[in-house]
Amino acid sequence: MNDKMYYTIGEVAELLGESTSLVRFWSQKFSDFIKPVRNKKGNRLFTASDVENYKIIYHLVKERGMTLEGAEKRMSDNREGADKSVDVITSLNRIRQELSEIKENL
Repeated sequence: MNDKMYYTIGEVAELLGESTSLVRFWSQKFSDFIKPVRNKKGNRLFTASDVENYKIIYHLVKERGMTLEGAEKRMSDNREGADKSVDVITSLNRIRQELSEIKENL
């Protein structure tokens, strides 16, 4: 992720590969963890921290199959180290992509 200050709802949806309506729904459901600011037009803007929380939610709900309530409880119980497995999976996927590109170039 680059060093942007804020991400639009469309950018967050694209990063997750999900719809903007799901991003909007999760921002409401997980309001303890995701706190968008609004610009003058009223559009939601998300910080890098919000995006990281979205990635954790995505991992817990979509990849691990947890319910929304279960994911919320897991994040509440683990506020400091909120699921470092997401970071590991992201790194491994990036490495896999790089290796695939190297293989194609051979």
